[in-house]
Amino acid sequence: MTADALPEVTSKDPVLVAATLGTGLMAGLYLAFDVGVMPVLARREDERFVAAMRRVNDALDDDAAFGALFLGVFLATGATARRLARAHRSDAARRARAAAVLYGLSVVVTICVNLPLNRRLRTASGKSAAALAAARKAYESPWRRANAVRTAACLGALTLLGGTARRWTALRTQ
Repeated sequence: MTADALPEVTSKDPVLVAATLGTGLMAGLYLAFDVGVMPVLARREDERFVAAMRRVNDALDDDAAFGALFLGVFLATGATARRLARAHRSDAARRARAAAVLYGLSVVVTICVNLPLNRRLRTASGKSAAALAAARKAYESPWRRANAVRTAACLGALTLLGGTARRWTALRTQ
């Protein structure tokens, strides 16, 4: 590949921007649950906790737009790493690959932990106080731990992607 045929990758590259913004949105969503939603729901009785989480899960788990964002961020981050590698920006490509791995971790945790927990909560019997308490006990702590992993992974990925964009901007202004 000649120098003229190399992809132009800059801090304004739409793929990098999409990966960075999307990762930020996902990190913000997960963080909002860590510091806002779940602590508030933790103070509610079992029936209200289960009902609220079922409504949230129904809104997010099956939403096509949310699914597109969730998976699109992973694809954009991987594409950014590939474009950077093809442009011979090895340090930036390594950071983008690391970001893709971290974001990929959040995808795996979501698919393997959070979504199965959401499905079990959705189908749990909710007719008695004991059943609601059992459903909540089986759900709340594991879901919160998994969400903390997703938050940390996305914040790490965001830091790597943001640093990559910032470095490019600094290099271009020198």
